[in-house]
Amino acid sequence: MNPGTTGNSSAKTGTLARLLGAGLVPRLLVALVGVPCLYLITQRGGFFFLALVDLIILLGLREFYILMKTKGYEPFEVLGYSCALSISAYAWRQGVAVPLILTGSLLLIMIRELWRREPRRALGHIAVTVFGIMYVGWLGSHLVMMRQFPASLGLEDSLGAHLVFLTALVVWFTDTAAYLAGVAIGRHKLAPRISPKKTIEGAVGGLVGGALAGYLATHWFVGFLTPLAGSLLGLLGAAVGQLGDLVESMLKRDVGLKDSAELIPGHGGVLDRFDSLLFTGPVFYYFFRLFII
Repeated sequence: MNPGTTGNSSAKTGTLARLLGAGLVPRLLVALVGVPCLYLITQRGGFFFLALVDLIILLGLREFYILMKTKGYEPFEVLGYSCALSISAYAWRQGVAVPLILTGSLLLIMIRELWRREPRRALGHIAVTVFGIMYVGWLGSHLVMMRQFPASLGLEDSLGAHLVFLTALVVWFTDTAAYLAGVAIGRHKLAPRISPKKTIEGAVGGLVGGALAGYLATHWFVGFLTPLAGSLLGLLGAAVGQLGDLVESMLKRDVGLKDSAELIPGHGGVLDRFDSLLFTGPVFYYFFRLFII
């Protein structure tokens, strides 16, 4: 037997073992179920899409508040949930009341703090409640705004669905490529103080994956973008999405937890799964609104 062949075979076996050990199978199963469901609900639009985003916001905000309580803060959860869902509802209706909701939320949260028995950490309690609303509720609501705004301009309703799915596709390709590259060839740490397992090789793989998603999307369902523009947009989304992932990792490290929850097999919690989308969604929304549509 050729020693070189044996070495190559052992390397391939070792890479496969690392992928399986890092949860490849659960990730694939979630993708096989989740991606078609997301596509169908996004295409349907309307209340069904709003309900999906609201579920993500509600579960993600719940996980965020659990993280903050682990740190010793006491956010006003009911107020936080109500304000975050109100923002998404008005985003769905393309309403102008979002500034009113944000202003009213801030006032109510500060006033509510007056009734707390122990006021020593008032600033922290107020801050984490408001930050959760902005981080999960406001950023997440941009997916609803992206889905709705082409129709509000008199354009085809399906265009909004295509924009949302493009955003999700870029994030999914980025996460998958970063994961595969990181497990297979990752050697150099990207941000060891924040996320010890993330590598530079994984990050580069994620950028390539995002660019590939943008390129492919121009041939599949976003023909109004050139392949070059789609690739560059995918590259931008990949970079922003990975920064969003690092931000959530920073928050988890601050409270000493690995995952925000264990709701999704192979992915952790809702916040772990959608942290990149919370960053990429707003960036894509304003990009489309300012430069494309």
